[in-house]
Amino acid sequence: MDQHYFTPSPDTADVRFPLRVRLAGAERQLVSSSSVFSGRGLDKATAVLLDRLDEVAPVPPGARLLDLGCGWGPIALTAALLHPDAEVWAVDVSERARDLTRENAAALGLERVHVAAPEEVPAELRVDVLWSNPPIRIGREALDALLREWIARLRPEGTAAMVVGKNLGADPLARRLDADLPRRTVTKVASAKGFRILEVGPER
Repeated sequence: MDQHYFTPSPDTADVRFPLRVRLAGAERQLVSSSSVFSGRGLDKATAVLLDRLDEVAPVPPGARLLDLGCGWGPIALTAALLHPDAEVWAVDVSERARDLTRENAAALGLERVHVAAPEEVPAELRVDVLWSNPPIRIGREALDALLREWIARLRPEGTAAMVVGKNLGADPLARRLDADLPRRTVTKVASAKGFRILEVGPER
């Protein structure tokens, strides 16, 4: 298993390098490092999610949006670029990933991006939108517990969108979430390049 999935402070050298990537319709000059998820570019799953945002529930004005497992920041940064009035929380267990997201947000002038470790997020914080490329490889039980914990932070009218590989259990995950969330509907809203986008709807 890749160290970045579960190690708060990777023991590999923090070797920074420039990262040029297209986010929110424009080329961005950012920075990345070793031992963070997809450090050399935009991974396929995240690219599918960002390309299909028009197929998930719209972000309401002035929303509070949380990116669970932010890595070097592509989802959180895109959210802040597309919705400058939103309050964006970028959450990751990796200290190195959080440092990169802070640096990249600052480089883009995104002052409404709050970067935090999971335990640093205020217990009372509730969000309107959750977007994530979740860490599937941590295992089924750990993943289900993680998603239950953070989906519980959605406001009643809030929604979540997650991208998961079909061959990594997207369909079984959708069924488990649907069973775990009786007051919400879980649907597959898009599929591309072997990935599903699962959406958790508002409370009924």
